[in-house]
Amino acid sequence: MEPNLLSRIEAFLVESAIPQSVFGREAVGDPRLVADLRGGRIAGLRIICRVEHFMNKWRADRRAGRVALRGDRRLHMVRHPGPAR
Repeated sequence: MEPNLLSRIEAFLVESAIPQSVFGREAVGDPRLVADLRGGRIAGLRIICRVEHFMNKWRADRRAGRVALRGDRRLHMVRHPGPAR
């Protein structure tokens, strides 16, 4: 794995406030990507390129005003009461 890929991903997660599973799913289609990298997974060149492209595109879109910070969607969920018991 590229030595500082994980550190760049970690910094991006803080910058973008995107949860790690959402990042992995959107960047490469694997919600466990970040957890696996933290656990020692070796990323191939294709994964590295896709991750870098996703982060660069997100930053460009953010500068252009096309992306809003998301944060953790669980914080914004509307909870509907269940059926009365």
